[in-house]
Amino acid sequence: MRERKTEVADYSLTLSDSEIERYRLMAAAAEHRERDLWTTAGAVPGARIADVGCGPGAIAVRLAGKALPDGAVWAIDRDADALAVASELAARAGVPVHTAIGSADATGLAAGTFDLVMLRHVLAHNGGREQTIVDHLATLARPGGGTVFLADIDASSFRLRGAPPEFDELDERYREMHRRRGNDLTVGTRLDELLTAAGLEIVAFEGHINVITPPPGMRGPAWAARDTLLAEGLATPDDLARWDDAFKRTEHAASGLRFFAAHFVAIGRRA
Repeated sequence: MRERKTEVADYSLTLSDSEIERYRLMAAAAEHRERDLWTTAGAVPGARIADVGCGPGAIAVRLAGKALPDGAVWAIDRDADALAVASELAARAGVPVHTAIGSADATGLAAGTFDLVMLRHVLAHNGGREQTIVDHLATLARPGGGTVFLADIDASSFRLRGAPPEFDELDERYREMHRRRGNDLTVGTRLDELLTAAGLEIVAFEGHINVITPPPGMRGPAWAARDTLLAEGLATPDDLARWDDAFKRTEHAASGLRFFAAHFVAIGRRA
């Protein structure tokens, strides 16, 4: 598969085979961990579900499976290449996913028509617009019980055990990129506040620690954003080469890499 670019807010991620696999692993883990919360939020047979900021559609496909036989998922993203991957994954799975280009605060979806509106790992990349985004999502939920489901991070908790020293350097450059954008990498800790301010009733607000064993080639979002680090002067070609070599040495050594990260979910219901 050729490398694709998918833009999340103001920076690009490299959507290669390894990145698509990372999304799929994250989706499998999310469904396993959040299955009951998805049901509570309305991911049930016959549901109309919006997956906003869907990326390559790994979550959308799983949600569509929950909505069978009469429901469907509307998957929204800013990038056409990411949506093409989502459509391909949905076709392989044989589930109904309708894709359309749109942004998190201007989806183009019909207001008040969705049983469940889900947004995952988007707010941390949209500094200063978090409330505007959640306010828009709240308008999409149907009156009388439609929900908005938010999932996001507290990146201050991120650790990669067994990583080479070069990883810390890469990670700091990545965090600096977010600081320059005014992004809140701890936004997961205030998801309930955003939903409440949007006029929704809090149904659930939970957090946990992800423990992930990265397979070979999976290097996380900091590495996926390397082209933007380069374009913005936060890294040089020599830096990228050093970091790449360090990852390869670590992967070859089978050093027992483990990734740890705090993750939060919150559900708000529209009266």
